[in-house]
Amino acid sequence: MKFVITTGKAVTLFAWLLMTYNLIMPFEGYIAIILYILLAITAFMHCFQVIIFHTIFKSLLPLKKGDYFSVFIFGAFSLLQYRSKVMQNLENAETR
Repeated sequence: MKFVITTGKAVTLFAWLLMTYNLIMPFEGYIAIILYILLAITAFMHCFQVIIFHTIFKSLLPLKKGDYFSVFIFGAFSLLQYRSKVMQNLENAETR
């Protein structure tokens, strides 16, 4: 699972970099328009995921600004990472 999360984060970071590059130096043709639309959709969805993250994990983990930033940038892959942290904490608490 760690490989999937790491690979997903790398792909997501590449997508963010590509969409940001398109803002600075727009590509020609329809690809630029598509990337603008994808950037808007991605930003909206990741904001929604930050809200989900705050709602679910605020009582389970001590959260910092960096945690919220990580969820905004990497989306579901960060959510999976924090979910596995919570599951591991619960397993450790049960064995005590």
